[in-house]
Amino acid sequence: MDYIFIVISAILVNNIVLAQFLGICPFLGVSHKVSTAVGMTGAVLFVMVIATMITYLLHQYVLVPYNLLFMRTIMFILVIASLVQMVEIILKKVSPPLYEALGVFLPLITTNCAVLGVAMLAVGMEDASLLKAVIFAIAHAIGFGLALVLFSGLREHLNLMSVPKGMKGVPIALVTAGLLSMAFMGFAGMV
Repeated sequence: MDYIFIVISAILVNNIVLAQFLGICPFLGVSHKVSTAVGMTGAVLFVMVIATMITYLLHQYVLVPYNLLFMRTIMFILVIASLVQMVEIILKKVSPPLYEALGVFLPLITTNCAVLGVAMLAVGMEDASLLKAVIFAIAHAIGFGLALVLFSGLREHLNLMSVPKGMKGVPIALVTAGLLSMAFMGFAGMV
């Protein structure tokens, strides 16, 4: 039951982008096409889950026992940066079109505060275990992907609509993001 609570909370109620406002840069930057949003979701899912696993283990077995908690943020960032480099190399070889479509936003996963935020929140959970941390990361990555794909679908639809000249581009995207965030607030009473 605890795991179901974590999943529903992470995907709908405490969505990392729409409720906690982490990961806004890729949310706004990669949301022009649904296909690019799906690719970014896969990359973030991989990095977020593996980073959370590695940082959880480092936190539990290196930082806490040796009283090095002041090094947590630096160590977590180094782990995330290394994983993003690995994802970048793999995407370049496996899917060059997706690599080109993600462009500058792929290296930005390194500084994506959603990835770092989930890793930090996972080690700070009460009764934290590796399994709980992994489920927490997967659920938050799915929530990130859900928000990103929904938003990119809305942006593609808005490109076909007649939008006033002063609202085209970023202004209408921000209004749409705000409305999407308000829609997700409706799930607040679920958990």
